[in-house]
Amino acid sequence: MLRKPATPCSYHGFPHLTHDRYCDGHAKLAKLAKHNYRKYECDPAINKRYGRQWWRIRARYVAEHPLCEQRQKEDRLTPTQEVHHILPLSRGGAHDFGNLMALCKPCY
Repeated sequence: MLRKPATPCSYHGFPHLTHDRYCDGHAKLAKLAKHNYRKYECDPAINKRYGRQWWRIRARYVAEHPLCEQRQKEDRLTPTQEVHHILPLSRGGAHDFGNLMALCKPCY
């Protein structure tokens, strides 16, 4: 099986070649940086709204709606990439299936 060509590590200032986004030495650092951002810098209200429960609901919704609902209305088949809240959470919406819509990136 063919492998994609090696590209430079995405960690700033390090041109090590890797087949993944980060080289082995920087993968843990990148994961820790993402964790620290979510824990200390991101708005706590966002973390609360989009926590583990949301990701479970989203995964179930994508499993039941694998195609973009907007494109299906146009008789086009495009895989789901985003799950959209019809009524935003900031306006009183919920993570209920009735308030969700499966969309591709261009429709989102």
